[in-house]
Amino acid sequence: MAIELKHINYIYSPGTAYEKHALKDINLVIPDGQFMGIIGHTGSGKSTLIQHFNGLIRATSGELNYNGENIYADGYNMKQLRSQVGLVFQYPEHQLFEVDVFTDVCFGPKNQGLSKEECEKRAREALELVGFPEKYYRQSPFELSGGQKRRAAIAGVLAMQPQVLILDEPTAGLDPKGRDEILDQIAHLHERTGMTVILVSHSMEDIAKYVDRILVMNHGEKMLEGIPKEVFAYYRELEQVGLAAPQVTYIMHDLKEEGLTVNTDATTIEEAAEEIMRSFHD
Repeated sequence: MAIELKHINYIYSPGTAYEKHALKDINLVIPDGQFMGIIGHTGSGKSTLIQHFNGLIRATSGELNYNGENIYADGYNMKQLRSQVGLVFQYPEHQLFEVDVFTDVCFGPKNQGLSKEECEKRAREALELVGFPEKYYRQSPFELSGGQKRRAAIAGVLAMQPQVLILDEPTAGLDPKGRDEILDQIAHLHERTGMTVILVSHSMEDIAKYVDRILVMNHGEKMLEGIPKEVFAYYRELEQVGLAAPQVTYIMHDLKEEGLTVNTDATTIEEAAEEIMRSFHD
């Protein structure tokens, strides 16, 4: 069991006029190797939640265990936690600061005390994993396109060989082609390495296509949790909190209302096409 939250609460600026209860009694288990999606409206607590996973934010109350150890216990090695639970922020330029991409990706392993040779080996492996072109290795990260910056930021985290990769809106601002390339690369990475991946996204289509399980946040609380088919079955409830199901879900419900004998739990285009063909054959 990789990450377990027990009654986690977080209050911003307690005891002041700006006090805000950002997380409310969150109980959650994310098993090793799972691809998990987190969705919710702006201000629902998604980003606050994921920053608890590697100790960037400390809960006001509750317990957070990583591999069976309470990260709030006295003497817990927080530096080691952050090398094992890697977080890629929504804006990758916040994580890129070295003179060139290759040096930037080497920074994490170097900070882990590894030799120059091992740092460079890991950097090359990580950049290859995310499909970053070798011709840009020595280019300033600030001269890169949005998609290239995302890849470089993800590679910088991967070079530390984490067990958990957390991505906060990794495709924000990218065109459809760039978005698909990044997410396909992440899915391939998950399949190849078996690492735990936690994806925060506003795109219901992306969440439905890639993740094993979904957590829905609403006003700092856990609203829904389950596999995509289970969660998107509550599409009306999701609409009430400013979210939606994938377009496929609405199409399948419309088809059923028109008299076609289809199951409405398809969440991807491939599933929908298969279900429609089945109904015609029947």
